[in-house]
Amino acid sequence: MPTTGEEVGTPPGPRSVAGLLLAAGGGRRMGGPKALLDDPSGGTFLERGLRVLRASGCDPVVVVLGAGAPEAQPLATGADTVVVAHDWAQGQSASLRAGLEAVSASAADAVVVLLVDLPDVGPDVVRRVLAATDGGGPASLARAAYAGVPGHPVVIGRDHWAGVLDVLEGDRGARDYLAAHPHATVECGDLAGGEDADTPADLG
Repeated sequence: MPTTGEEVGTPPGPRSVAGLLLAAGGGRRMGGPKALLDDPSGGTFLERGLRVLRASGCDPVVVVLGAGAPEAQPLATGADTVVVAHDWAQGQSASLRAGLEAVSASAADAVVVLLVDLPDVGPDVVRRVLAATDGGGPASLARAAYAGVPGHPVVIGRDHWAGVLDVLEGDRGARDYLAAHPHATVECGDLAGGEDADTPADLG
């Protein structure tokens, strides 16, 4: 029988991890919005990205559209929230800002940020990066790497969201924040190449 009067601690409950798919770019070198590209596994790049986040256990899932939004929006049925970044042409920072602001309205402890143009990045990559953050707590900060080269997805805990928003600029996304803060780099080169599909030749 306890005599100290101290309560026995209980383990934290399951983490709530949101998924954020950035799909706003115009795909200038691709010849059109990447969200609308046909995916070899079926559907479009947009639909594939949403499936990856869902299969990874992310909930809620938010997608940010921009270029081609009227055509892409009907394809985003796998998302809980669809945000249109009307200033998408300013670069990745605009869509990340819109997405983080939308995710902030949820109860999520962390968010997985995934780009729409990573055709070989699957749920196994997302799950590995999340596992390196103890399941995605509010202090989480981690990113995938491929053969040592940093890439996506990136996991950002709620404690970091305000700081990321403060430094967003141009097409740099969360890069500057990650450079200034300790974070886990999770090697995933055995699971995927992690390369952006920027031109038709990349779809090979």
